[in-house]
Amino acid sequence: MDKVYAPQEIERRIYERWESNGWFAPRGDGPPYSIVIPPPNVTGTLHLGHAFQQTLMDALTRYHRMRGDTTLWQPGTDHAGIATQMVVERQLNAQGLKGSDLGREKFVERVWEWKEQSGGTMASQMRRLGDSVDWSRDAFTMDPQRAAAVVEVFVRLHEEGLIYRGKRLVNWDPVLLSALSDLEVQSEPEDGQLWHLRYPLEDGSGNLVVATTRPETMFGDTAVAVNPDDERYKHLVGKKIRLPLADRLIPIIADTYVDSAFGSGAVKITPAHDFNDYEIGARHGLEQINILTPRAALNDNVPERFRGLDRFEARKRVVAELGAAGLIERIEKHQLVVPRGERTNAVLEPYLTDQWYVKIAPLAAPAVAAVEDGRTRFIPENWAKTYFEWMRNIKDWCVSRQIWWGHRIPAWYDPQGNVYVGRSEAEIRAQHKIAASVKLKQDDDVLDTWFSSALWPFSTLGWPDKTPELAKFYPTSVLITGFDIIFFWVARMMMMGVKFMGDVPFRDIYITGLIRDEHGDKMSKSKGNVIDPLDIVDGIELEALVAKRTSGMMQPQLADSIAKSTRKQYPEGISPHGTDALRFTLAALAAPSRDIRFDLGRVAGYRNFCNKLWNAARFVEMSVGDAALTDSGPVELSMADQWIRSRFGRMIADVEAAFRDYRFDFAATALYEFTWYAFCDWYLELTKPVLQSDSVSAAMKRGTRKTLVEILEALQRALHPLMPFITEEIWQGVAGLAGRAGPTVMLASYPQATEYPHDEVAEKEIGWVQSFVLGVRQIRGEMNIKPSRLIPVLLRNASDQDKIYAERHRPYLERLAGLESVTVVPEGAQPPEAAIALVGDLSILVPMEGLIDAAAEAERLGKQLAKAQADLAKTGQKLANENFVRNAPPEVVEAERARVAELERTVISLTAQLERVRRLFKP
Repeated sequence: MDKVYAPQEIERRIYERWESNGWFAPRGDGPPYSIVIPPPNVTGTLHLGHAFQQTLMDALTRYHRMRGDTTLWQPGTDHAGIATQMVVERQLNAQGLKGSDLGREKFVERVWEWKEQSGGTMASQMRRLGDSVDWSRDAFTMDPQRAAAVVEVFVRLHEEGLIYRGKRLVNWDPVLLSALSDLEVQSEPEDGQLWHLRYPLEDGSGNLVVATTRPETMFGDTAVAVNPDDERYKHLVGKKIRLPLADRLIPIIADTYVDSAFGSGAVKITPAHDFNDYEIGARHGLEQINILTPRAALNDNVPERFRGLDRFEARKRVVAELGAAGLIERIEKHQLVVPRGERTNAVLEPYLTDQWYVKIAPLAAPAVAAVEDGRTRFIPENWAKTYFEWMRNIKDWCVSRQIWWGHRIPAWYDPQGNVYVGRSEAEIRAQHKIAASVKLKQDDDVLDTWFSSALWPFSTLGWPDKTPELAKFYPTSVLITGFDIIFFWVARMMMMGVKFMGDVPFRDIYITGLIRDEHGDKMSKSKGNVIDPLDIVDGIELEALVAKRTSGMMQPQLADSIAKSTRKQYPEGISPHGTDALRFTLAALAAPSRDIRFDLGRVAGYRNFCNKLWNAARFVEMSVGDAALTDSGPVELSMADQWIRSRFGRMIADVEAAFRDYRFDFAATALYEFTWYAFCDWYLELTKPVLQSDSVSAAMKRGTRKTLVEILEALQRALHPLMPFITEEIWQGVAGLAGRAGPTVMLASYPQATEYPHDEVAEKEIGWVQSFVLGVRQIRGEMNIKPSRLIPVLLRNASDQDKIYAERHRPYLERLAGLESVTVVPEGAQPPEAAIALVGDLSILVPMEGLIDAAAEAERLGKQLAKAQADLAKTGQKLANENFVRNAPPEVVEAERARVAELERTVISLTAQLERVRRLFKP
């Protein structure tokens, strides 16, 4: 093995070997285990959230593959209709072109070209993360197989009356010129105004004051509504008002929806431009007057002088004319919820238009029942409540989008406007006996991206064909995804899976938390805190990192701020940590929490863990050499050998339970603690008195060498699902020594806890040795005794068992604790002045005479104590200053408070040590 662990030297080589040998494909005849990857957008690049979820998916995939399951991890990407179209539109804009300049066919060709050029980015990044997906089955939501599934589902739903076309209000994006589903709308409170307008009564007897946040829509008003119980207006119900600026009469109606306490208690009703007004209009049979063009300018249904004005310019003109006419009673500041498009950030308009809808309630009910009766379970289970709440209040799904990139709706229109839905134009002509001379035109709209994504668990397995893969791997075993797309994706997959497969799409749904930065802030480009996972893996120089974080920013001040904070946070850039360190970090963070704080410092810690494992493997290699292969004599296991085997079995049992319960953090902790503490810190040291002693039998040396290689080899198999690269490299070197054949660790069997039975005796005895050694080490640390100095130890209150252990394990104690001698103090004898450590009832005494210079040690401790006390007083004064606590950033205040707590502990410890030295060496 190389002296230094260098992940950049091994990772690409290892992955290429895995992939070229086809080892990611399902194999064997074990029970099926399958995961479909949440298909990332073809426009995208890998971010930390992807890396997090894919690490967990790959860990499960590798674990079950090693347990003998026939395992499939299905890869693929999503065509991301709106997002992709916008990317290509921006490219055209940079060339002085628009999509409309090319026309639909040429534009779609351009998108396919771009997809082929950049679509492989995500796949190459997944390879760098070690994802063991079956690349031979790579799918795309718009490839021929998936397209056939989409058409089939649409046609079948339409035949059953579950897809229909209707004129209804939709969320309209005037930039995209497309309808959006409710889930694609981002609604945030914004500061606005509330205008109180005077609408004159028809008989000229006065005005009715209405309150509105959108005066420009008044041209679409078809009524004014009041609450039927509002005594102020009961006498006006049934009368009419004259609509200002339009000189049109509209009725005054009564409806319980109206809140008498809001504004004046009278509201304008604009059925074509407000969702609530639409419902009121339907109840009262009101006319629907659309006053906007698709680009949100005023159309021909308004007075001529306002036609063609942008909606916000029209607002100014309307308010100005109303003010001039004395029809504004007052204007108030008002905070309102403004709907914006997720992709464009444009203010959306409720817009009356013909769209295609899925009648969702008949599909939702069986999907709700599937979770209620346990066919699918959410982990953590509290997310089921979120799922139920949305599904039980679900509205029909608008699935048509007015863009060009996506699955074109399989509907055709004849010259009379009749609509025909079918799998192809040829099928429609044959089915409806439409002559070739009759021109049919396909619907221009495409389907919502989430329509094809909803079919992903079965379309990727070959549906609508009855493939062997569909029969074997559906339902899939688990879905791993974020809580932010339970509605977008999870619920819709549940509905479509139950509908078309007659069974749920997955048995378990594991919902992950959201990766945030170390301060708990959401990662976003505008905050400058996004970390590319491959920058952690491969490293990145400071200026390259600054350039990446500020590229494309239109606001110079923001770019400067992000550049400054990046230089402060990463003055030397980001050093390379390797994939395994990143993966292990992400697994260790995978607690059942809504928010997960990512700290690069933890990755550095697990990079050290990789180094520790590498160095341990080198120690085993050097300690064993080829002896494990050539020496076949009798074998005797030492107590330490028996202990490490027992501890390994207990660790494996913990890991098995953790994987079963999706507690990746518990699995990582169990593996880390065994590797770092039990194996490296203790067992490797416990082997030295055996392997390096001339008085130990050859059989026991064989037993220790055998245990070293067998536990190291099994440990690589245990760690492999979380750390695939380093374990493959080490396993290749140690597998032969351990008598294990096979081309790769990923196809070797996962260790079973039953192979390493619990040894209570060994655990008890080595536990005693550990407590003894730690007690002596504590005394050394407190008394500042050099590790190289051999020291005598006295045992007081030693039981017969203590005496047996002390004698039996004397080589361990002398080597690990650095002992010169171990002497039992006779009962009743008075020992010399000594530092004491307790192991149960046993007192371990280290006589101090001759070991330390009492005066010098007291002086050293006194200086340290004085400095700690001064620092504590200074920090305490800072926190006592109210201005500091009030004005300093919260994280700075918290850091100072943590420093006070640490200094208090230091003062207590140093005081105790100083008192002990003075007590032991009284003048």
